[in-house]
Amino acid sequence: MDIERLRAHCLTKKGAVEEYPFGPEYPVFKVAGKIFALLLLDIDPPWLNLKCDPLHAEVLRAYYPAIRPGYHMNKRHWNTLVLDGSVPEDELLSMVDDSYALVVVGLPRRRQFSG
Repeated sequence: MDIERLRAHCLTKKGAVEEYPFGPEYPVFKVAGKIFALLLLDIDPPWLNLKCDPLHAEVLRAYYPAIRPGYHMNKRHWNTLVLDGSVPEDELLSMVDDSYALVVVGLPRRRQFSG
């Protein structure tokens, strides 16, 4: 998947911002100060960390070899996707949407946004 398209998709989410707290090789996408996506661009192919429902995370990991437990994240609630083209783009974008939704649902009601 094209990294710029992925970035643009993340930024279409209401309240989403892109920050670089870990350096220029690691764009972090947040909503209300909480991470919903983290790109690792210093790896070839790049990796993408996304929040995921724990049961769904296990299913995705079993189905796609390019999906692994979250790198440097809570392995129960986060997946790392190796962006090698083996996960279909529509599935990948759906996982971004799910990650965003999971983060928003966890926010206090007054800070929640609808995607």
